Amino acid sequence: MTTQTTNALAPSAAPKMGQPAPSFSMLSTKNPETLSEKVSLDDYKGKWLMLFFWPFDFTFVCPTEIIAFSDRYDEFLDLDCEIVGASVDSVYTHRAWTNTSRDSGGIGPIRYPMGGDVTKDVSRAYGVLDEESGAAHRGLFIIDPEGILRYQVVTDMNVGRSVDETLRVLQALQAGGLCPANWKPGQKTL
Repeated sequence: MTTQTTNALAPSAAPKMGQPAPSFSMLSTKNPETLSEKVSLDDYKGKWLMLFFWPFDFTFVCPTEIIAFSDRYDEFLDLDCEIVGASVDSVYTHRAWTNTSRDSGGIGPIRYPMGGDVTKDVSRAYGVLDEESGAAHRGLFIIDPEGILRYQVVTDMNVGRSVDETLRVLQALQAGGLCPANWKPGQKTL
């Protein structure tokens, strides 16, 4: 007798810390006119990358994060870190959302590319896909210039992430030492 099992509702496996980050390539809003440019992990070799996921466009918590990261994009660039955001929505939905003013439920222009993970392959590779709902959990990953995963956090879909904490962690990773709890730039490492 043979038995058949399915992993349709099994949670996705999370990538391993200190290991190469899962490769990805997806259409993005890099060129909002054509929506034909892809973003891939290879595009960011030699730089730090913060890759983050949100569940769906045109929702409530998501715009607060997307806008907050965009508003502080220069601080990430100053740390030689690029940002890529992604959800399971299409790049056409992303463009509609960025073309809608903040007063009308949109997010307005965003300074970093937003990837359309419509196949859900990238969300699945990073272990954030909720197979039952088809949405990505709020996952955030910091990848170093060699493509190694150095930080990951995944929160409930109802809880937004902190730009301040993300910047602090990025600076701690770049400090190159042992950083105690609540470490801030300028403080000694252990």
